[in-house]
Amino acid sequence: MAFDGVVIANIVSDMRKRLIGGRIYKIYQPEKDEINLVIKNQGNTYRLMLNASASLPLAYFLSENKKNPQTAPNFCMLLRKHIGNGRITKIDQPGLERIIVMEIEHLDEMGDLCHKKLITELMGKHSNIIFVEENGKIVDSIKRIGAQISSVREVLPGYDYVMPPNDKLSPFEVTKEYFYSRILEKSMSIEKAIYSSITGFSKLIANEICFETGIDGNFSTDSLADSNKEELWNVFSDLRDRIEEERFEPVIVYHEEEPAAFSAVPLSMYHDLTEEHFSDISELLLTFYAKKDIYSRMHQKSADLRKVLAAAVERTSKKYDIQRKQLKDTEKRETYRIYGELLQTYGYEVKQGEKNVKVLNYYTNEEVTIPLDETLTPLENANKYFNKYNKLKRTYEASLTLVKDSREMLEHLLSLQNSIEIAESEADLAEVKEEMALAGLIKEKTGKRQSGKAEKGKPLHFISSDGFHMYVGKNNLQNDRLTFKTAGSKDLWFHAKKMPGSHVIVKLEGAEDVPDATYEEAARLAAFYSSGKTSPKVEIDYTRRGNLKKPPQSNPGYVIYHTNYSMIALPDIKGIKEIKE
Repeated sequence: MAFDGVVIANIVSDMRKRLIGGRIYKIYQPEKDEINLVIKNQGNTYRLMLNASASLPLAYFLSENKKNPQTAPNFCMLLRKHIGNGRITKIDQPGLERIIVMEIEHLDEMGDLCHKKLITELMGKHSNIIFVEENGKIVDSIKRIGAQISSVREVLPGYDYVMPPNDKLSPFEVTKEYFYSRILEKSMSIEKAIYSSITGFSKLIANEICFETGIDGNFSTDSLADSNKEELWNVFSDLRDRIEEERFEPVIVYHEEEPAAFSAVPLSMYHDLTEEHFSDISELLLTFYAKKDIYSRMHQKSADLRKVLAAAVERTSKKYDIQRKQLKDTEKRETYRIYGELLQTYGYEVKQGEKNVKVLNYYTNEEVTIPLDETLTPLENANKYFNKYNKLKRTYEASLTLVKDSREMLEHLLSLQNSIEIAESEADLAEVKEEMALAGLIKEKTGKRQSGKAEKGKPLHFISSDGFHMYVGKNNLQNDRLTFKTAGSKDLWFHAKKMPGSHVIVKLEGAEDVPDATYEEAARLAAFYSSGKTSPKVEIDYTRRGNLKKPPQSNPGYVIYHTNYSMIALPDIKGIKEIKE
């Protein structure tokens, strides 16, 4: 995540296009470190958010108003007094710094035209929003920084505004000679030499420059040949031109479902990850941080459930392996029964003290050698084999049931793990938690019950290229509801063969059948939302919903069917239209 000078350059570019000449209509302060400006310009209304929080400083255009406190804080009141109805005349980003300077003209109490600056510094824990007079004196700031907080720079009313200290050089001032002799001569890794020397360049941008050059950014600058330096300079120059000419291409890259990185310029180093392109950097930021917040929150909330399931899977797997071994050890039971029967039949041929006897096996018409205990009579040897047979038979029957139960339990646990992986909301997680409680994996919390029914998660909703509605259950409880309540008997049902996964329903809505493209898309959904998602191909079973049966007392999501077809599908859902509900 790099909210660097390049991204801010994209934001400033949009601000110039939309806000220059516009008037500040309203000013809000919804958070202690955040200012929202409502600006009207050429018949349009824009909502600009400036956030100077230490953890996540941001600036972008909002799509809707935020909830505001009933009483405006002092800094907000100060801005309203001075620049309410003010006109924005200029917006700058000095030297690709993480700083946005808005110049605003307004009429004072005497009706004279005045100029002010609203300076937003987006610099991590040093972020601030500072209101400055035309002469450079600070009127006030959203965070007052005294000598006891910073010995480097004080930000207080009446003080001169001074830019934050910076020992880097603006990319627009970097010459080829400087790039060669001052940047690429530093004794450190190539990527660090770049981002530690050039203003506004993050580690992400430095890595992208190295990747486009075909150089490993972790290598030392000492490893660079002259040709490498030339290539680095050319890529850097092209990027600088792109920024200067405002040729931005906002993009988010995803590692599976998780947002991994974003930038205002293409990120070719993530060529193997999924990309989402945007025409608007503000829309990108809203999307990225919303998805990141959901992913982080969901991952945090599911951490305990994941831990419980991982322990249960390990425990059940060990038990299942032991039971399968015990079952395999009973495979000789029928051999012992036959030995006993053959000894009863041919016992008269056995001589006292023999250690084995060869007799004809009348079941197979083959000669068989039977080991004997020479201290026992033929009849006693026969009874000994019958005892072994009966013991193994009892073990076999018991193990058969135990293996079946353990296998079903393991499949259920793996399906729960898959459900957590594809959960998208707290309602989805609540259903997984409910299912785990029903299975005895966790204890339900006692105490006050919440009033009303808990919110139920909704299945994913897609539209096929032929216009058919396709639904995907995100957990076993949803799978049951989707398959046995939502789906009609003639609707189509898809599921990954012999592995945990979602039920996929294609609603026919009166049609007799669907085109091949819809079959293929539904199968891709079933493959993608299964534990085989990382496989190159997944085998999918499909049938009419009416062919499914749910055995009594079976686990949620478990069904049986005897009439079905199969097909191979790619676990890739690109191009399938999803309906957000």
